[in-house]
Amino acid sequence: MSTVREQPPGTDELLERVRADYERIEARAAYDAAQAGEALLVDIRYAALRERDGLVPGALVVERNELEWRLDPRGSHRAPEATGHDLRAVVICDEGYASSLAAASLHRLGLHRATDLIGGFQAWRAAGLPVTP
Repeated sequence: MSTVREQPPGTDELLERVRADYERIEARAAYDAAQAGEALLVDIRYAALRERDGLVPGALVVERNELEWRLDPRGSHRAPEATGHDLRAVVICDEGYASSLAAASLHRLGLHRATDLIGGFQAWRAAGLPVTP
């Protein structure tokens, strides 16, 4: 007896599914929210990209493989900025793909306001927003 298994989603379908669960944010709106103290920008790009392209001023830099540990408000390895499950974290990767999966992971941790930056760091820079070398 053979059973037919459902095909697992590809990356594009997975991104579509996770992005349907929250509202993503544009670069200017993320900047304004951070400036108003209403959002924490979280840069998950790896070191080589940060060195090549620069940093988002004021963003918490957290390598992707440490993100959940650093933003879990109940975790023993949390960053001081991880103040509670109501934190509005805006995850930034290079182009806005890995950040979507990261934001979905934060949602599973109970950070229900987590989101990601549409277009990532590249959209931030293209919008003429501040970058430090």
